[in-house]
Amino acid sequence: MRPFLAVLARELRLALRHPADTLAAVLFFVLVAALFPFGIGPSPEALARLAPGALVAAALLAALLPLDRLFGADAEDGSLDQLRLSGLPGAGLAAAKALGHWLTTGAPLLAAVPAAAALLNLPVAAWGAAAAALGLATGVLSLLGTAAAALTLGARRGGVLLPLLVLPLSIPAVIFGAAAIEAAASGLSPRPFLLLLLALLALLLPVAPIAGGAALREE
Repeated sequence: MRPFLAVLARELRLALRHPADTLAAVLFFVLVAALFPFGIGPSPEALARLAPGALVAAALLAALLPLDRLFGADAEDGSLDQLRLSGLPGAGLAAAKALGHWLTTGAPLLAAVPAAAALLNLPVAAWGAAAAALGLATGVLSLLGTAAAALTLGARRGGVLLPLLVLPLSIPAVIFGAAAIEAAASGLSPRPFLLLLLALLALLLPVAPIAGGAALREE
């Protein structure tokens, strides 16, 4: 447990020293939400219909931005070899990286949910469900993205391959996340769709780190 916490603390320290990736993801999320009124017009009804899917898609794309450097930066400066020698198994290292990615990228996006939701005319009553859905959906992306980042580490044009691997696998998270937000906006309970997202997250919790750890061992 101690090596896991040490790797996680290292990820958080690096994010605090170099906050550009976190800031870029949050700004990207808000700017994508701001583009929709220009693209489809200022009609409140049209924006409200598109808001659930637009919020989830924008959040996942924003969380995808720093993934290509998740292992790449450590491989370039040699610290990845040191992390492998820390006594933490490959799956544990991948899990620590995934949690670090969510804490430094996915969680900050939740603070921008009110701004993005307001830009898309999402009812205030649905903002809480939107934050919950995005929290779970970005957790799913962090797990998938960590495994994909490990798989593409060292590959030529790995930065291009990474989104091609992650985005198709993220479609269920987009569907359930958007459905939860739409249900809340319509006055219905988002709980069934949030539970589906939680089940998807629970399924990936053991699988994605194991896949990522196996890919790291092959490097």
